[in-house]
Amino acid sequence: MAALLTGSAAFAQEAPAKEKPSHFKFYGFVRNYFTADSRAVSAGTEDLYFYMPKDLDMKGGVDMNAGFNWRFVSLTTRLGLDVTGYKWGTMGISAKVEADFYYLSGSVPTLRLRQAFMKLGWDNSPVSLTIGQAWHPMAVDLPHMTNLESGAPFNPFSRTPQLTADINLGAGFTFTASVMYLNHYLPTGPSGKVKDYYKYGLPEFYAGFGYKGPHFAAKIGVDIINTRPIGFVGHNNSSPETLVRGYNMDVREHKASGILTAVSPFVFLQYTNGLFQLKAKSIFAQSGEQFNLLSGYGLASIDDVNYKYTYTPMQDWASFVSFQYGKKFQVMCMLGYMKQFGTTTNLADVKQLWLNTSADAKIQQAFRATPTVVWNLGKFALSLEYNLTAAQFGEGERNARGMYGNAHWLMNHRFICMTKFNF
Repeated sequence: MAALLTGSAAFAQEAPAKEKPSHFKFYGFVRNYFTADSRAVSAGTEDLYFYMPKDLDMKGGVDMNAGFNWRFVSLTTRLGLDVTGYKWGTMGISAKVEADFYYLSGSVPTLRLRQAFMKLGWDNSPVSLTIGQAWHPMAVDLPHMTNLESGAPFNPFSRTPQLTADINLGAGFTFTASVMYLNHYLPTGPSGKVKDYYKYGLPEFYAGFGYKGPHFAAKIGVDIINTRPIGFVGHNNSSPETLVRGYNMDVREHKASGILTAVSPFVFLQYTNGLFQLKAKSIFAQSGEQFNLLSGYGLASIDDVNYKYTYTPMQDWASFVSFQYGKKFQVMCMLGYMKQFGTTTNLADVKQLWLNTSADAKIQQAFRATPTVVWNLGKFALSLEYNLTAAQFGEGERNARGMYGNAHWLMNHRFICMTKFNF
């Protein structure tokens, strides 16, 4: 009898894990934007992803960048698939695949991968894993608005391939740790926006704590990125006396040493009560252009004999406060502010300073307000939004910390009408 029981126990241990099938849910929306601006703007995605107004361009006493301009496109229509319910023994797996249309080249929109990740969890385990391309942990909490840029450059904006572990600490608290690889949103540098700075550096790291209660939610964390802006040094073939630094494969003759390390802490707060919600986020970023912030870095020391270089990041403060109230008829607004504080140490050469190329590099601070009204009629939504953005442009020469002594302000008025049908 004992032998029989022992044999039964062994059979139970060797039995295959029970498998539960997946459930699929397709979703998406058709979205149209009509936008109009009071002056030329720096923007992407058919000028829908709005960064900043353009600086003065005076010709014959006339500002060539002043004047009305508009566009009407359905470019940001989205398709997605959620996969839930799959289990293998004690392990549960869910997944998301999401795509939208984007101008990757030319003027014809093509379908691009937006998110593609899986989530793994285990019964009675406080740990869950996210693997794949998803929102950066510092960017996931977006402000209340209906425009495409979702608060950038006042809010970190990034989706990136990552391995993220979330640990439930109990009582509403969680700990999050991530290792990431830059993909869609890249830092700039001596060779433009390329992955080489990052590919030959070290992974991006994030660590932070979160809390979620009945009405309050909060997060605090820090992001650390390590890049190698100069990997090779060589001489330009057309001008042999000109030393070229960067990742240009045509001129590389020597390997360079030196890694830029940038540390960016942030804090996020949220309050919800019924139909009302308030959010606030603040980040003190170093070299935060991979977050779509108006930041960058430069050379702190130059050793062209031994090919050794050190770097100094630009420091930026970016913050927003936003609220939303209502359900069928909603009112919402975001207030955003950003300011540059200069590099952490003196620049070896003010011309060796690389800043976000998505907007004018002379912008030192900016402000944005976006009052919005939205009508939700079932799965159909209509929104009207006014976007007031003012930016301060530096004048003259930069000082040793990359800042300007004189500046002027310019303002843009953007009007947005959005229609959206969810399915």
